[in-house]
Amino acid sequence: MKKVLKIVLDVLAWILLIIAFLITVLVFASAKNDGIPNLFGIMPMSVQSDSMSPTFDKGDMIIVKKIDDLYSLKKDDVITFYTIVDGARIINTHRIVEINEFDNSRSFVTRGDANSVDDTLPVGAADIIGKWSGTRFKGIGSFFDFLQTKKGFFICVIIPIALFFIFELYKFIMTLLEAKKENAAPEIDEEEIKRKAVEEYLAKQAAEKAASEGAEAAADAVDKATDAAGETVNEVEASTDDSKN
Repeated sequence: MKKVLKIVLDVLAWILLIIAFLITVLVFASAKNDGIPNLFGIMPMSVQSDSMSPTFDKGDMIIVKKIDDLYSLKKDDVITFYTIVDGARIINTHRIVEINEFDNSRSFVTRGDANSVDDTLPVGAADIIGKWSGTRFKGIGSFFDFLQTKKGFFICVIIPIALFFIFELYKFIMTLLEAKKENAAPEIDEEEIKRKAVEEYLAKQAAEKAASEGAEAAADAVDKATDAAGETVNEVEASTDDSKN
């Protein structure tokens, strides 16, 4: 059971590290690309408004892919692009409702699914970031926005990485202690063997001494018995001589 728990903890620790690493890559890629994370042409985007509801809603995350061929776009495709709103350049994701072509150039009229009118400015080729792949993760966009803050990055990236290295350090220390314990075990066994050998030797010596003392005592007893028997015989002989006289 202990071994299984150790394996589970190892797997969870590595998963945590991988997630933290991916989050770090996304955050830094976003910072270096005008707020748009781009991993090999795949761009996770956080939805900032309900203009495309119910296709996707504010707080969702959508996956946008880079477009290699502008002429592959068609009506009803959903694209992400730069536009100007109230004098500020922002990123928007709306559906193509019309395509304008003039002198081998294309522009796109867009509209949010929740809006009743088209967007004010047509989208030029240079403003297009990518095309929505159709993939949507509900509610994940808000979490991604939180990750891009200092507090979110610290809680979701720095702390998990620190915990991972603390866990690995703990494992390393425990491994060293176990190895030291294993190396000390033979020494303990050797000392135990020596102690038992000494005890057995002393016990043997004591037994031999006791046997020797017992033998001597028995010999003394035999001698005494012999002497007593001799005295008895002498007395009998003396008594016999008296009777003859």
